Amino acid sequence: MAKKVEVLGSGCPRCKQTIKIMETAIRELGIDAVVEKVEDINEIISRGVAATPAVAIDGKIVLSGKIPTLEEAKKLLTE
Repeated sequence: MAKKVEVLGSGCPRCKQTIKIMETAIRELGIDAVVEKVEDINEIISRGVAATPAVAIDGKIVLSGKIPTLEEAKKLLTE
């Protein structure tokens, strides 16, 4: 079953960069995952995210308020 990776943010350059990094990590790891953007501010707030960009994997917020490095992204995906 594919992992569901969500990048939560307003669509700002930092959020776009986070999406690219997560997609690159998925490709390099060769894992089955789908990346979705969540730009609805009410949805973001309802999930308890105080700072964007944030990353959720399978519904769980795993990173908030910073752009992950490629290594961090890979670690988040394999934990």
